[in-house]
Amino acid sequence: MERRLKALIKDCVKQKAKAQKELYDLFAPKMMSVCMRYVKSEAEAEDILQEGFLKVFLKIKKFQESGSFEAWIRRIMANTAIDFIRKEKHYLHQLEIKDEILPGQKEDIVASLEAEKLMEIIQQLPDGYRWVFNLYAIEGYSHAEIGEKLGISESTSRSQYTRARALLKKQVSHAYLIKHPYKDAI
Repeated sequence: MERRLKALIKDCVKQKAKAQKELYDLFAPKMMSVCMRYVKSEAEAEDILQEGFLKVFLKIKKFQESGSFEAWIRRIMANTAIDFIRKEKHYLHQLEIKDEILPGQKEDIVASLEAEKLMEIIQQLPDGYRWVFNLYAIEGYSHAEIGEKLGISESTSRSQYTRARALLKKQVSHAYLIKHPYKDAI
């Protein structure tokens, strides 16, 4: 681990405000994008980010230097987002969503879209799909862990992930066709 980051962590353990601010400034932009993957409004994402960093500073003593510090913070942010979702009961009612038809598509069209456009497409997924997709595909949680965190069954997590992928393929294909209207049918 980088020497400066180690020093920052050590100072954060000692609860030095200057080090906490520097650590926040260093990681907040990346962690904001993590938070935005779970909620649709920037205000909610900012709330999750603030709460997540409070947890980071409270738990920083427990960080094991053998792992990636950024990955450790990312996991705290994802867990904080899930806690937020659980508190906001109206979100949980959106987990059961109708099946989408999976059209046959080429997998390589994703490469033609910019990362920003892909994030925009993921952000447009229905909440339940987006949460499960983020937790499984991006954060690396198992379906059993996701089920436990969201209060759903493991099979519901699996089906939400499958449906999210199908819907993403459909939306990515549509975005590709808009960008390349004269390309052969996908």
